[in-house]
Amino acid sequence: MKNNLSAAVKAKLELLINNRRAKELDIIEDSKVLLRKKKILENRNVEMVKGNASVQLQNIEKVSKREQRVSYQCHYKYFHKDQESFYLEEKTEDRIAVFQNGTIIRDYKVEHQYDEAFAESDDSSNERVSFLYDRLAAVQYAERWWNTHNPKFKNFDVNCTNYVSQCLHAGGAPMRGYPGRSAGWWMQNNIWSYSWTVAHSLTLHLGNSKSGLRAKAVGAPEALMPGDVICYDFQGDGRFDHTTIVVAKDQANMPLVNANTYNSRMRYWDYEDSTAYTPNIKYKFFHIEDDSGSKK
Repeated sequence: MKNNLSAAVKAKLELLINNRRAKELDIIEDSKVLLRKKKILENRNVEMVKGNASVQLQNIEKVSKREQRVSYQCHYKYFHKDQESFYLEEKTEDRIAVFQNGTIIRDYKVEHQYDEAFAESDDSSNERVSFLYDRLAAVQYAERWWNTHNPKFKNFDVNCTNYVSQCLHAGGAPMRGYPGRSAGWWMQNNIWSYSWTVAHSLTLHLGNSKSGLRAKAVGAPEALMPGDVICYDFQGDGRFDHTTIVVAKDQANMPLVNANTYNSRMRYWDYEDSTAYTPNIKYKFFHIEDDSGSKK
């Protein structure tokens, strides 16, 4: 069983690296996303030099005498050459394969809802909280916890904004607004503000906050620095669904990002290789500002 899953994973890598389409791709329902990823790399003039992936079985469910439903996680590592530099992109996926008489007949990614209900944040408080933003500390935290969870914080099934908030806090951004869930930006024990955990609420907070954690919206991803934030409205309907943190820039000065929910690191910022991507996608690019009197 694990050998069958490993063969399917190897077929994905063969397409991305060697442009070979194996028969195993025929039953992988999200294989079209691989083609988008391949096109993105070509457009960026980035070469995927090699890649590997590991498979971890999580659950085997017997559906009938002939059929089994297997939950598994796949951890991908892609080694890229970007001009004269190299970097490692990683991501994990929760997947389900349906076996019939020992043969995979379906293989698909488990889709998680990106976000949850929120309330409009009230940031009318005159509370003054100053800070200096340590971008290196924020990025180091993002790298440490991209694929696991810090036990000091509550974890969520939809964890992207909680993760980014933790990174910002690790960089020195101060919590404020407790205990009002619609006020400020904070998490304490088993309660938290909407802006800490919900992508749309954090988007609103970053755009409107005048104290503590705050940001300036910029017009292009090239203007971002490591430690900055990108917010994603996949449907283009005005509701932001996802949040990432910039951890590096590629040779074309474009952001590479880390994220949770679908755990990934050093991923190209535009998410065109995501199953959530639509042609209507909209972004907000936020440069985190502090009280240093500069934009470092």
